[in-house]
Amino acid sequence: MIFHTSVAAVLKVGKGMPYTTIKSAIQAAAEGDVIYVYPGLYQEQNIVIDKRIALKGIQFPTLDGEKKYEVLSIKAHGVLIEGLRVIRSGVSSIQDMGGIKVYDANHVTIQNNILEETFFGIYIQYGSQCNILRNRIFSSNKVEQQSGNGIHAWKSEKLEINGNLIQGHRDGIYLEFATLSNITENIAEGNLRYGLHFMFSHDNHYYANVFSNNGAGVAVMYSQRVEMRFNVFKDNWGDAAYGLLLKEMSDCKIENNHFAKNTVGIYLEGASRVSMKENTFELNGWAMKLMASCMDVDVTRCNFLSNTFDVGTNGSLVLNRFNNNYWDKYEGYDLDRNGEGDVPYRPVSLFSMVIEKNPPAMILIRSFMATLLDRTEKMIPTITPENLKDEFPMMKPLKL
Repeated sequence: MIFHTSVAAVLKVGKGMPYTTIKSAIQAAAEGDVIYVYPGLYQEQNIVIDKRIALKGIQFPTLDGEKKYEVLSIKAHGVLIEGLRVIRSGVSSIQDMGGIKVYDANHVTIQNNILEETFFGIYIQYGSQCNILRNRIFSSNKVEQQSGNGIHAWKSEKLEINGNLIQGHRDGIYLEFATLSNITENIAEGNLRYGLHFMFSHDNHYYANVFSNNGAGVAVMYSQRVEMRFNVFKDNWGDAAYGLLLKEMSDCKIENNHFAKNTVGIYLEGASRVSMKENTFELNGWAMKLMASCMDVDVTRCNFLSNTFDVGTNGSLVLNRFNNNYWDKYEGYDLDRNGEGDVPYRPVSLFSMVIEKNPPAMILIRSFMATLLDRTEKMIPTITPENLKDEFPMMKPLKL
């Protein structure tokens, strides 16, 4: 929504200005007007915007919810919120209070704001074509139950979530029944649970985001036609932590991503028709765990570098494909010098299957017995899944 300041009235809020409170300026404003809020501390309980206006801060004035109230409630289409510092919203798991919350409104833009110590940071409820751009959203809560999500969208569509920094919330970005949206160039780090978490959110695109050092990594579930490209998943460590968890996902593209230093780079369960191309898996515990419930997962032209285990699985039935990947553990040869190995590579080691069924066996990982098991299985494969292999592994790392 574009505000034409040449025809719109400009209202000023602050010490020595025509209006001393934001609420009084909103009440006086007409549709399309612009309200400038000058530096200062504004404690006005819950500020409700119920008309199409622009609310712009000068040098980040502070709107304080005093740990009691929702700070800004947007209940009109076409609202612009920019340049504000929003702090200390109330905490209520029943009302889901937000620093900035949008109710049943379209074409709302929330950009270049700072949100600190809010329960939910920015919350979109039944919104369409809303933009959440270049905001900085911080929280320091240590308990999940006392923290909401940094950016939260519920039953919304056609959202643009771009360039935000989210730290210290329960989930960095949470989407549920949010469709046809673009989530790009965000950084979600140090959040208590997931950097990104979405369910029942179809036809979304996730490009060039960074998800690092979150409690359990990234979890995506029960969604279709999702594209995730050029994202970084790193430093997500813990017993139940993943770079990326895909559960009951179908018709998805997971391409050109980088998975580094995660307990599990990517975990797939109940996934079908998934294209995984040109990803890099580096320094993970398991690069990939591919459960037997998956089918038509195509892993092509990926680099597997310095992972403790390349692939883990929990069954022998294999309905997935590995083609032309580079595996740094491959010890085959290339007599015709075409760049492809002449013998297949089986990425599932015998010891990884032992651990899958008996996790305490991990204590033996560096032992002679573990090495002997794997060497024996490579020579005479009998236990690892016969069909889970890369027929033509690459001899050199791929330039991705």
